[in-house]
Amino acid sequence: MIVRKTLGLKQIYEFGGHHFIWLIPWMLLVSGTYHFTQWRWMAIPWLPLSVIGIAVAFYVGFKNNQAYGRLWEARKIWGAMINNSRILGTMVKHFAVSDTINAPELELAKRRIIHRHIAYLYTLRQQLLAPAPWEHVSLRWIFGYFNRKRHHHLLEIPYEQELAEVAARPYLDPEEQQAYEGVANKATQLIDRQTGDLATLFRNNCMNMMQHIELQRTLNNFYDEQGKAERIKRFPFPRHYGSFSFVFVCIFVFLLPFGIVGEFSKLGGDMYWLSVPIGALIGWIFVVLEIVGDYSENPFEGLYNDVPMLSICRTIEIDLLQMFGEKDIPKPIQPKNSVLM
Repeated sequence: MIVRKTLGLKQIYEFGGHHFIWLIPWMLLVSGTYHFTQWRWMAIPWLPLSVIGIAVAFYVGFKNNQAYGRLWEARKIWGAMINNSRILGTMVKHFAVSDTINAPELELAKRRIIHRHIAYLYTLRQQLLAPAPWEHVSLRWIFGYFNRKRHHHLLEIPYEQELAEVAARPYLDPEEQQAYEGVANKATQLIDRQTGDLATLFRNNCMNMMQHIELQRTLNNFYDEQGKAERIKRFPFPRHYGSFSFVFVCIFVFLLPFGIVGEFSKLGGDMYWLSVPIGALIGWIFVVLEIVGDYSENPFEGLYNDVPMLSICRTIEIDLLQMFGEKDIPKPIQPKNSVLM
């Protein structure tokens, strides 16, 4: 998630400015051909091109709105994770002391539930970051190479220390960790283990029925939010919908110099050379509109515009550990290069 108010020229270039590298030569090729060959027939009327441009703008705008909806829903899901985690922590903390379990043993059971929940959050984050075939981090060949170099690795490297801290905090017992080896969905099994521990505590009179029901409802909410996140992760933005947006932008940018070169030639003299910078600017605007939506439709890739799951998990971790009076508290995740991961 980008946390600065405005993007600087460097950030704009890194995201979309490099498209000028091919837009300017394309505009220059058409204008140069128009000048040196005197092929005046290659200039197409502006009216049909403007109709295409308006249609493409509406299509891309609607697509971007839907893509932002996926991103915002993902953020609301993790917002609910924060709220439900705090509810779980305060309810677990204030169990009544049981006659069948001594106080130290009960305190250990509470901390085990809280530690397992922190492990659940980081596990779910890791599962959601697994590359899907339609995501940018899964691109292959030359485009995939530059995409990973330009986006993914630039985020992972600054946060190596924070990621190492997460790996160095074993919130699960080795025996329990071993029990999850080979399961298809580790996060689901962690919630299932939480349910089992709550049932055991209820049988030992560590909580009343109302507390048990409310705690189980909170765990069910985690299943609900996890399912919503997995739906976004595993169900891609309709590919024909997203792909045709790209195709339409390409068609418009391809036709653009043939339309504006004729319009600028009407000004007389060599004014048609103005079609090179103006055409490149118009084409760049449409290209950036397309890629903004393209990078917003998958909010769990681990790229610049994604939900900052690492920061959210750390916020919950700090809240829960402080709630139980622990001293070894990790520091909040800080933005690196104006990006919060």
